[in-house]
Order: sequence, then structure tokens, then C-alpha cells
Amino acid sequence: MRPIENTRVSEFVPLPSPAELKTRLAASETLLDRVAAHREEIRNLLAGTDSRILCIVGPCSIHDVKAGKKYAERLATLRHELKDRVAIVMRVYFEKPRTTVGWKGLINDPHLDGSHDVKAGLALARDFLLQVAQLDLPAATEFLDPIVPQYISDLISWVAIGARTTESQTHREMASGLSMPVGFKNATDGSMQVALDAMTSARHPHHFLGIDLQGTTSVVMTRGNPDVHIILRGGASGSNFSSTHVNDCLQRLKSPAPERLIMVDCSHGNSDKDYRRQPLVFHDVLKQFHEGQRAILGMMLESHLKEGKQDLKSLPLVEGQSITDGCISWEQTETLLREAWKQARP
Repeated sequence: MRPIENTRVSEFVPLPSPAELKTRLAASETLLDRVAAHREEIRNLLAGTDSRILCIVGPCSIHDVKAGKKYAERLATLRHELKDRVAIVMRVYFEKPRTTVGWKGLINDPHLDGSHDVKAGLALARDFLLQVAQLDLPAATEFLDPIVPQYISDLISWVAIGARTTESQTHREMASGLSMPVGFKNATDGSMQVALDAMTSARHPHHFLGIDLQGTTSVVMTRGNPDVHIILRGGASGSNFSSTHVNDCLQRLKSPAPERLIMVDCSHGNSDKDYRRQPLVFHDVLKQFHEGQRAILGMMLESHLKEGKQDLKSLPLVEGQSITDGCISWEQTETLLREAWKQARP
């Protein structure tokens, strides 16, 4: 009989269950308590009971865990130095959405060679998150594949749903069951409404197909996630970080004070895809915040040890430089975070 199923599938590669990976790369009770405290810190920022500004900074993507660890160590030191006025969280992105094709991130292709060793990628990502947690540094990521959270979400304090997936029912349902705050980016065309609709959806309970900790295909029944907010990242229609855009977003949110539900991504459409413009956006949003726009939660920056980006095919790779979006340097990042601290009220 001629086969009619999976005719375009070349192979199925079994993976360890989430429980198996978590047993092999276990998080201590101390580390999990830290993650819980970091999540509560971000919830307090969202609720407005904590008035500090939130800065989510770090590489566009983690492709070299050695360089990522160096960055994390520097950021952890700075976080603890500035923590009385600025809340700092590290971007730790392992999955990269692609408009067509390209490197899909450390989990999908950890060896950077097209071998797509996902088993190794999941282990590498989890081990890196354990190292970040040991520094008492909160980790932020974007979840793209709905299976991945079962493997690493216990070490994540904040999650973004990207512009390409904010409209996806699958990702809205996934967000409704996540245990940490979730930010939805506006659509790639710049539309805010898609993200606002996603927030409404994610606050409600859902039922969808997924896996449990044993890797068993299951119906996942969620309670809804109250800790959601919007991320303004600009789009095809231009930037949307100005006070006019922020005020428009606030009117649409209809959230009561002192809730702070507006995050601004200083990269992507807001920087016209030029990483060197990120400080301009950062300064503008910081000015709005200190002039009284306290609905602003904070800003996101794409930052690495070295500025710019490099082609994955340009070997040998420069350590500490992005292979995806261009990033500002560590020195620029430190300057911006110290400026945010100086401008904050003691």
C-alpha cells in the first residue's frame, strides 16, 4: 500500500521528557526561590506598587554561551549596584522567529551548522539559565515553540510573545498558562490592537493540546494569566514610542492607575532597525517617565559585549558580537543604565 501519512517527513528524532532533562539539570530550591522572587518583583512593577523603571537588556540572541556568561556576570554586578532605583532583567533569547529562513536560535541549532541538534540545544539552554540564576539575575525570553516552556520555564522570570506570533491563538493560549508575566508585542505593521486583543485572550482560561512534564500529549487546561502587558516595538508604519503613541496606548488599555502596562522596545521598528538609534529611544522614553508618564513599565535594549552584528558564515566569529540583530555595546549599555539610575528619584 502506498504511504499517505508523513510523506514529506524525513525523520522523527525522540527527545527526553521535560522531567528527564530537569532531573539531569536540576534547579536547587534556592535557585527556584530566586526565580519566584524575581517574578514577584516584576508583578509589583506591573501593579505600580514598585515605582522603579524596568530595563530588559541583553543580546538579541544567545549563540555563544561563554560570551553570554561574561555578559551575564557584568549585568548581574550592575543590577545589584543599581537595584534601589532601576530593576534590571537579562534578555536570554534561545528561539528566533524567521520571516523566511535563517538561524532559528540556540535550541534549534546549537552548533550553528544546520545540524539542528535540538536535544543538545535544550540541554545547553537549560544549563545556561541555571548559570544565570546562580548570579541572582532574572532571565527574560521569547517563547516560540509551545513545547519549549515545559523544559525551561521554571528558570524564566519574564516572557515576550513576538510581533509575528502575538496574533497566534496557539501563543495566546500558551501565555494564559505561563507562570510568569508576559508581554505581547504590537504587530509587525505597527498595530496595537492585535497586542491588546492578545492580552484579553491570555487573561482568560483556555484548553489546548500540549505536553506534560513526562512528555505525554495532553489537553492543557489553563487558569488565565493576569500578569500581561503590551510592548510597543514600532512596525512598518513607523515608530510608536513617542508620548503621543504612549498616551494613545494608555487610552486603549483603559487600565486604572497605578498599573503600568506599557513597555517600549527600543529596537526593531522603533529604531528603524538601526541598533545605533536605540539610545535615542531610551532617552525619550526615560524623559516621558520622569515627566510623569508612570504607565510606562520600562524599556528593552538589544545589547552585547561588542556593538553591531556579524555574519554567521564569517568564521572565525568575533566573541561577544551578535549573529542576529545588531546590538549596542556593553559600554553603551552600562552608560544608559547608569543614566536611568541617576535620573530616578532617590
